[in-house]
Amino acid sequence: MIDAATTGGQPRTAATAEDFARDTGRILTAIESVIDGKPAAVRAALVCLLAEGHLLIEDVPGVGKTMLARALAASADATVRRIQFTPDLLPGDVTGVSVYNPVDREFEFKPGAIFAHIVIADEINRSSPKTQSALLEAMEERQVTVDGVSHTLEDPFLVVATQNPLEMEGTYALPEAQRDRFMMRISMGYPDATSEALMLRQRDTANPLDALTAVVDADAVRALILWARGVHVSPAVEEYTVALARATREHPEVRLGASPRATLQLIRAAKVWAALDGREFVIPDDVATLIEPVFAHRMVAARGSASARARSNAETISLILRGIVGSVRVPLATR
Repeated sequence: MIDAATTGGQPRTAATAEDFARDTGRILTAIESVIDGKPAAVRAALVCLLAEGHLLIEDVPGVGKTMLARALAASADATVRRIQFTPDLLPGDVTGVSVYNPVDREFEFKPGAIFAHIVIADEINRSSPKTQSALLEAMEERQVTVDGVSHTLEDPFLVVATQNPLEMEGTYALPEAQRDRFMMRISMGYPDATSEALMLRQRDTANPLDALTAVVDADAVRALILWARGVHVSPAVEEYTVALARATREHPEVRLGASPRATLQLIRAAKVWAALDGREFVIPDDVATLIEPVFAHRMVAARGSASARARSNAETISLILRGIVGSVRVPLATR
């Protein structure tokens, strides 16, 4: 197991890539004991945590979006706060407010629900854009500023937001700036028949979260994050990633392509992906595998294009990204 003791104020990282893979494997196993039949979603959540990103889960109600976030927090012995986004939720409910103390005759800061290692922003698109925007500073700079005073958030810090499809009643579209701060967007989907039958047997009388125990602590998670940062990315892979991003901006059927922030987050996610596979270097396949969950939610198809008229924006962007991956030259030397 990774030694989470500190040296000079910094946690010691794993000795080898195999150590990293072993410890993250324990986390994945713990979460999958609660989330049946969704290994891809579980892995994506762990990648976002260790790549210091944030996760957006878009799906219909009742498929386990909130349970995935809670299982991740429980397996890592992290603090977790849930914010139910509603039309009457105020920005101060999220970030915190300054309250006047008549005894001391001064204002005191009362932290909001954003102050936790893992924050579950449940049904984020049911609140107004103004309240959604309260998360922008927190997600990018890992701090909130109230009345001119900045307050640092927890470390590690992860926002797992759930949202219902836009065609459902009472939803608001997330602003582009908000979507761009999420490292990945995934969909849970319905479980297969076997997993759903297993769920009926296991959860009829007990909540599996009650039996889930932590396999690492916050210090160990910080050590895993530091190890993932050190995964090697060759200049060839960097150029390949930039070429993919530029292709999204230059595509004739795309109105809004991937941002530079998206390019950076794709590399960060690819580092963790490689480390989870026991490698100390990123290969082009890592980047190609992650391009859709990292890029798709940031992109907007051009109005009036043939593809957009026949399909939804998500379907159109998915097809465009697959075409881009197939057309951009893959580098031969990657180490």
